[in-house]
Amino acid sequence: MRVDRLLYYLRFAKSRSRASALVNTGHLRCNGIRIERGSLAVGEGDVLTLPPPTRDTARPMIVEILAVPERRGPPREARDCYRRLDQQEEHTLGHRLDESRESAIAAPHINAEPSRGPTRP
Repeated sequence: MRVDRLLYYLRFAKSRSRASALVNTGHLRCNGIRIERGSLAVGEGDVLTLPPPTRDTARPMIVEILAVPERRGPPREARDCYRRLDQQEEHTLGHRLDESRESAIAAPHINAEPSRGPTRP
């Protein structure tokens, strides 16, 4: 399947023209090779590297194609067709943050005054 159609079907782009524009920027990679045309054939087992979805995100999104969808279906159906490879680090980091929050909550606060909320001048 063409890479621009796949990006649209997997809901990484809102329209085919936006998917094509994403490919034409040159920031998309397939198996480590830069994609320059939307007509590149992509299939199961290929790994796509997409630019960060927002400007606040510093890391690119890395996905492995598990299945090629036949249509642009609901989001759940689209998510079943790929697996994110870049979330494993975030998951373990999130687990560490949860542990530190629990220890901070369990620590006693000495001389803590109750919050009175915002006051009017």
